[in-house]
Amino acid sequence: MKKILIATGLLLTTLTSQAQVRTPQASPKSDVHQIVGLTDVHIDYSRPSTKGRTIFGDLVPFGKLWRTGANNNTIVTFSEDVKIGGKDLPKGSYGLYSIPRADSWDVIFYKDTNAWGLPEDWSESKIVLKTSAKPENLNRNVETLTIAVNNLSIDSGHLEISWEKTLVAVKFDVPTQKTATQSIEATLAGPSANDYFSSAQYYYQSNGDLNKALVWVNKAIEKTKGDAPFWILRQKSLIQSKLGDKKGAIETAKLSLAGAEKANNADYAKMNKDSIAEWSKK
Repeated sequence: MKKILIATGLLLTTLTSQAQVRTPQASPKSDVHQIVGLTDVHIDYSRPSTKGRTIFGDLVPFGKLWRTGANNNTIVTFSEDVKIGGKDLPKGSYGLYSIPRADSWDVIFYKDTNAWGLPEDWSESKIVLKTSAKPENLNRNVETLTIAVNNLSIDSGHLEISWEKTLVAVKFDVPTQKTATQSIEATLAGPSANDYFSSAQYYYQSNGDLNKALVWVNKAIEKTKGDAPFWILRQKSLIQSKLGDKKGAIETAKLSLAGAEKANNADYAKMNKDSIAEWSKK
């Protein structure tokens, strides 16, 4: 009987620990991803509904700071630098806030993104960019707050906030031409130093063709134009040693050691010293 009671108790404990009540959120979370030109735009926000209430000028007072969403602050992320109203907004994540008015809105991109609702310690110094936008009256009702990216071109998009019968659109310009040009030039210029280094490192670690690995690590060094980082030089010394060129490996390891010491990287400095000592014995 005692064993049965113990087993029953364990079963109840397990069921209790696994049980989780699931109920729908009043303001469900939404994640919006949109590519504009070559820029990734991500919006993370919660979506309250009107539920028969008057929103702007009542639930959301005119002239006061609004979280522009519900629950955690709304976060907008740009993967590239953008321009809004002729002002620069560096790539990154921002809390989205606004000050609605009947005839004009202020839309604010705020440095902090970890607030629940409005930040308790709101600071003007943390406003990265503020812009104004004219609200539009819709001929339909938007029951649930919607933040989206629309009116796309390869160079721009509009961040749209719509709720009740109001739509506010903030145009942003993306650096498509600059990003595309950099990509084209980098691709046509051939593999980067890091590409050659990664290839050489893989061949070394996987017991591939070490002669090819040596060619690639040398190309990585060439790409640095006389300023090869110590980790690339370290990789070259290992390849040389494995090929039986101990003298060359020691010379390269000494260069890597000097670079590591200059960068105050104790780990690489020790590895090079240990290798030089080992290779010098043979």
